[in-house]
Amino acid sequence: MSMAVGGGHGVVVDINMTPMIDVLLVLIIIFMVITPLIPKGLETLVPQPAPPSQQQAAADLRTVVIQINKDRSILINNEPTDENRLGARLEDIFKTRAERVVFVKGDPDLEFQSVARAIDIAKGAGIDKVGLMTKGTESGQ
Repeated sequence: MSMAVGGGHGVVVDINMTPMIDVLLVLIIIFMVITPLIPKGLETLVPQPAPPSQQQAAADLRTVVIQINKDRSILINNEPTDENRLGARLEDIFKTRAERVVFVKGDPDLEFQSVARAIDIAKGAGIDKVGLMTKGTESGQ
């Protein structure tokens, strides 16, 4: 910073930068406090393969998988159903369970609209968490 001492050169107009820097520092601190520190994303669920020591039958009873085939036929744990009975069947399955988790597996050649409809029906049946299964998650990758 410079300072003009005396002299008869007329009025010297200099912007005082100190208050502007103080205001900017206060604004930076306010924005740092307001902005969340950890960005929140979507929660994802991936089915975990059962440990070798557990029986596969016990794990199959706990996990509910809605499978949508290429011809738009729907299976719940290999039990055939249709779109009209899907919500009622899911309500029957989950009425005695505390954990409301279902996985949806769609055929790769199927349009996502059919999978989204199944997710919507599951949410309407009171399912808390819906996970998507792919070939990679099935093989444990």
